[in-house]
Amino acid sequence: MSAPSAAPGTAPAPAGYGRVLAVPEFRAVFAAHVLSMLGVIVSEIALSVLVYDLTRSPLMSALTFALGFLPYAVGGTLLAPVADRFPARRVLVTCDLVCAGCVAVMTVPGTGIGVLLALRCALAVVSPVFSGTRMATLADVLGAGDLFVLGRSLLRIVAQSALLVGYGVGGLLLTAVSPRHALLITVTTFLASAALLRCGTRHRPGRTRPAAQTPPGVRRLFADRRVRTLMPMFWVPAAFSVVPEALAAPYADQLGSGSAGLGLLMCALPVGTVAGELFAGARLGPAARERVALPLLCLTLLPYLGYALRPGLGVSLLLLLLSGAGSAYTLGLDQWLVRAVPEEVRGRAMTVLSAGLMTVQGVGMALAGVVAQAAGVRTAVAGAGVLGALCCCGLAAAARATAEREAAGEPERRAGRVGRATEGRDGAARKMTGR
Repeated sequence: MSAPSAAPGTAPAPAGYGRVLAVPEFRAVFAAHVLSMLGVIVSEIALSVLVYDLTRSPLMSALTFALGFLPYAVGGTLLAPVADRFPARRVLVTCDLVCAGCVAVMTVPGTGIGVLLALRCALAVVSPVFSGTRMATLADVLGAGDLFVLGRSLLRIVAQSALLVGYGVGGLLLTAVSPRHALLITVTTFLASAALLRCGTRHRPGRTRPAAQTPPGVRRLFADRRVRTLMPMFWVPAAFSVVPEALAAPYADQLGSGSAGLGLLMCALPVGTVAGELFAGARLGPAARERVALPLLCLTLLPYLGYALRPGLGVSLLLLLLSGAGSAYTLGLDQWLVRAVPEEVRGRAMTVLSAGLMTVQGVGMALAGVVAQAAGVRTAVAGAGVLGALCCCGLAAAARATAEREAAGEPERRAGRVGRATEGRDGAARKMTGR
């Protein structure tokens, strides 16, 4: 659907991402996302340093990071219905306030390690609900068409950029203030995010009512074959794509590139992801993004095979950049998913999607370490490329088969609608049913 042409004498409509940023309500969501992302990242660094200072244990410090992944599955599964049951603005503001409260308690002197880790778990449980509700709200703010895809892409770009900037800012911040003071600063970012969402977005009622006949949990969501096909297309590539990141430290050590090489290896994949999404969002139209989605899905992990050739630092960075750029396939998947998911469970779908992404990445990192311990870092990364590419090709074939079945069934559904319309004209029963 093409955008209407500008009236004579008026300024042309902004192109690409400019159309999204021209929506005032999205600008509030965007600014809140930047603040909450920085708050999460800085709090992760500060809490990890705080736990290490208190325990002098590398294991406990690493466990603090790991707890950011594991509870996602719990929050995404048990709390997913919250995203649709209650008004979106209320859910988003409440999640920000809960995060601010948890981090505020962390800043209290004398807080024990057990309490700190429990609060870290609470943040991780709330996070998928916040992410899912926000993504579902984008469809309300921007519609379920191309603007939604560009808006979601822009938030992903912010998330990747926040990883690059946030860890640097967090590290510099900790050179100037103590970990508890750094945590106190993140409390203000969560509160500012809550204020932006409360004042900058409209009130919208929940998508489902308590009395609605919607099966509990995620059964209603996965009852649709298209959703069952699409969700793994987001999750499976993510599980394999994190392998080089998880093994960056030992790989940099093998290359002899030191801390500078480690930093470059950690940055390469996010930089490629940002570049790929920016190009696809700004230069490709909706139809072109959907056409390249499946080919990119099949190709995005293939650069990892280059690790088997024992490349140096420069070639390794190029391979990671190429793989990151291939993740632009997600723009096409976003459009298919928002079409496939009924509006009344959209928040639930985005919550489950977010929780699944974080969970499979945590599992992928752990398995990468196990394989690298047994077979070596290069073998682990190259193996992830081979196995991941095969899995992605299988998912692409399943998606194509599902699309063909849907297309084959469309004439029958169309004929059924014509038949029902004819019955109505002939005086047959005219009972109207909701979706």
